[in-house]
Amino acid sequence: MKHFNKHKYIFFRYLTLSILILISHVSFGQLFGGEQNPLSVNWRQINTGGFKIIFPAELETEAQRMANTIGHIFPYEGASLGLRKTTLPIVFQNRGVIANGFVQLGPKKSEFNTTPPQQFDSQDWLNNLAVHELRHAAQFDKLTSGRAYPFPEEVYFAWMGASIPLWFFEGDAVSTETSLSQSGRGRQPAWIMPYRTSLLSGEKFSYSKANFGSQKDVTPGYYQLGYLMSSLIRKNAGKAIFDSLLTDIKNRPLRLYPFSKSLRKFSGKTSPQWYRYTSEILNEKWLDQDGLQPHQTYTLLNKKAGYATDYFMPVELPDGRVLTLKQSKAKTARFITIDSNKREHTLLAIGYQEQPWFSYANGVIVWDEIRYDPRFRQRSYSVICRYEIATGKFNTLSRRSRLFSPSLSSDATKIITVSVDLSNRVALTEIDALTGKISFVYPNAENLMLQTPSFNEAGNTITYISVSEKGKSLWTATKSGRKTLLIGNSRQQLSRPVFYSKGIAFNAHYSGIDNIYNIDTASRKISVLSASKFGAFNFNPARNKDQFVFNDYGLRGYEVATSDLIPDTLGQNHFVFFGAEAAAQENAGHIFENIPDSNYLSTPYRKLGHLINIHSVIPVIENDYIGGLQLRSNNLLNTMDSYAGVNYYRDLRRFEYNAGVSLKSFYPIFTANYSNRPKRTFYNTNKGMQQGDWRENYTSLSALIPVNLNALNNNYGLSASVATSYTQRYAAENMPSNFITSLNFPMTYGITLSHSIRQAERDIAPQWGQILRFRYLHQPFDNNLAGSLFSAESFAYFPGLAKNHSFLASFNYQQASGVRRYNVEINTVYGYNNILAKSKLINTLLFNYRFPIAFPDAEVGPLAYIRNIRGGIFLHYENIGNETTLAQPKTFGMEFHSDMNLLRYQPLVDVGTRFVFINQSYHQKPIVEFFVNYTF
Repeated sequence: MKHFNKHKYIFFRYLTLSILILISHVSFGQLFGGEQNPLSVNWRQINTGGFKIIFPAELETEAQRMANTIGHIFPYEGASLGLRKTTLPIVFQNRGVIANGFVQLGPKKSEFNTTPPQQFDSQDWLNNLAVHELRHAAQFDKLTSGRAYPFPEEVYFAWMGASIPLWFFEGDAVSTETSLSQSGRGRQPAWIMPYRTSLLSGEKFSYSKANFGSQKDVTPGYYQLGYLMSSLIRKNAGKAIFDSLLTDIKNRPLRLYPFSKSLRKFSGKTSPQWYRYTSEILNEKWLDQDGLQPHQTYTLLNKKAGYATDYFMPVELPDGRVLTLKQSKAKTARFITIDSNKREHTLLAIGYQEQPWFSYANGVIVWDEIRYDPRFRQRSYSVICRYEIATGKFNTLSRRSRLFSPSLSSDATKIITVSVDLSNRVALTEIDALTGKISFVYPNAENLMLQTPSFNEAGNTITYISVSEKGKSLWTATKSGRKTLLIGNSRQQLSRPVFYSKGIAFNAHYSGIDNIYNIDTASRKISVLSASKFGAFNFNPARNKDQFVFNDYGLRGYEVATSDLIPDTLGQNHFVFFGAEAAAQENAGHIFENIPDSNYLSTPYRKLGHLINIHSVIPVIENDYIGGLQLRSNNLLNTMDSYAGVNYYRDLRRFEYNAGVSLKSFYPIFTANYSNRPKRTFYNTNKGMQQGDWRENYTSLSALIPVNLNALNNNYGLSASVATSYTQRYAAENMPSNFITSLNFPMTYGITLSHSIRQAERDIAPQWGQILRFRYLHQPFDNNLAGSLFSAESFAYFPGLAKNHSFLASFNYQQASGVRRYNVEINTVYGYNNILAKSKLINTLLFNYRFPIAFPDAEVGPLAYIRNIRGGIFLHYENIGNETTLAQPKTFGMEFHSDMNLLRYQPLVDVGTRFVFINQSYHQKPIVEFFVNYTF
């Protein structure tokens, strides 16, 4: 019993920490989907079979289709978990251009980002989302018994995060999407290519490294790891294994490592044991495949990297240099050139892309780049950018557009792109390469999903990929309306077709490994142009027409290679399909073949009528003395969050009652909070120290306008806020006669300006960034409490002496008077709270230098996975010119940090220690600080 209680105590501590991370009394935090759409979106809804589909009016046709689809396929999704129905709201988001989907609790819902990406599976995009996300809905229902009430949804969600590894959730969903359709990521060699490459290259990753990732190496990823482990678990333990597993976890939740223990109970192995077994099987099968698969070693044009680095879509320039899009663990995406000595020269750093993409012709580069709405970040755009190599001139050809995969004509006068409108109508759109004006739109009456078009040499014919539920196809088309189907309805991962003198080159995986293929447009004969060991992509003709450059995949990522252009005959397909047994167990055929075609009633979704959506009662722990319960509401469109709760003050033996609401529909975000709370103070009298108590009604109101802009690798921010409050005190006990019973509307104003460049994975802080923050507090409506405070904070980030080092200089100033004269509103020196002050705080000057030390990727048994070790040194000044001088800082010292995963759980933990040395004039010993921070 003692052993059980110990584990129970540890579990509840972790559960409490997880809940505190996910839930904020002040910020109304959500794990997913916390952004808003503009108020102008006209929402509608369809209710059918337990599903509520909420969608913008432009998506009526797609919503009707998916209402039929979702209800039809869910029984297949839940079959192996013993489920046939569910209750789930699904929100279709069409204003953004980033493809994604998720299911969450707190509140329970799913969101489908409906804009199709330019690289995905060989099936319809919304079907693709549905077959994956509905499995998550089934998983959640299995763990919660599908019960929404008494609505502890956020507790369930925190418990799932603490109990079940992400590799299972995502791996099981990928296994299901692969088993229930003729597509699925489990059938794509490129998707599991990194795992195959590392194993066949002799890399032996620990279980934690394969699961949690690395800031040094390319790792499988928990999707890929989970799919392969889930497939082998089902093969060995049978179709019902995950039904039994999740039922056991649900029935016996209060255990350390409940997933791994239940997995061992029903399958004979724990999670790490299944990982080691999976790696052995994969290595054996992939070695057999490698022995059957002829491959070639290619000449690499880039220098070897010491950590994960990708050189995407290489192009040979007229002067022999190679242009490529490079990104790595240490640097964000940028265009570079590589000369014959493998020396690199940076041209331009760029912003976020849906997928790596650019096109070059005649000295010009074009690419697509994501731009976010300044306020409503559910709305984003894909704009076309242009850069001239010779002059360094950059400009944006389109604004507030939805254009993807731009490709230049050989003379760089026109661009062919894929456009997607708000109703998910897709077209091939030609625009002028200088002005961005639309010059021609190719018809697409069938509304096929279209991908990665390009021009021929003459610029009078295009080639492109189409996608439907039947598969992928390769086409050519002209402006006269003549379309030619070259490859029809294939389950091959056809992508990026490029004209060259002997036909069209494209990516596919006919041999079971992704390589570059050619099709003769006259004879339709397909031949192979590469024989990569792990994968070849992104063909581009070289200056020597008998050669080409391309991406050859290696241990560190996508590299630049060159090869002779010698077509060869297609070989046999030796792909190892690890999901075959799971697909046979499902025995569902192709679930999208016989979808009903009913017409459902579509009604307006009244935003005002759906502001309240109560979903959770959660525990709240403010500190060691204050804790309670909170009732939470978040509406499905993320436009209003609210709560009501009660806390118990253990030291005062009294209750607090509180409530709050945040309205995010408008450009400003309005927040109101109310609390009826007990208070206690101590004060001196001629009788000595006295204790006084009272209760107070505290109401606060605030408005915040957040504005964020991005362009290339730059991010800009502007926020302005105003806040006030009213406090009415009553039931005073043993308080002095001058006790103030009301605090009347103190005002706070704030404004923040910021700029930074994108950070790489290894960056500790921005390499270049600036922040200015101003605040002003005063009491214009309360003559009894005169006083004010003005504060100004500045932060300037600079590159350090080596890669990923960062130097921060921060000067901060405040001027306080009256009742606020001892307030602290600026950043203070390290150790401030433990050093006796000599005078009122006026300013601080802070210098911090931070740097990475090592990336050990060390697994310390089940205790910790250590990702990195970081260091820092600091010099901090206070009231400079008065208490300290540049030669005599108030504090200085060093600090060490490490990011790690503890106990094989997902939350990333920052563990650190700081040694603070104090100016001798303060007569204090050095201070040692320890800290632990959790992030998801």
